[in-house]
Amino acid sequence: MSNSNEISQNHDDITVVKTKRVACDGSGVALGHPRIWLDMGQDTKVRCKYCDRVFVLDESAVEAGH
Repeated sequence: MSNSNEISQNHDDITVVKTKRVACDGSGVALGHPRIWLDMGQDTKVRCKYCDRVFVLDESAVEAGH
């Protein structure tokens, strides 16, 4: 049985990004959804709770630090 928090690499809607903090508004989904900000934290991927879009950090991305 699959864990509901697990992100499947076979998911059709994967977006490769260059930052660990991303915004999602459901664009591409019929009516979209409210814009939310997602933070990957220590992970390299995160899933939107509204539309299930998966954001994956580009392997060549460099973490910005302060």
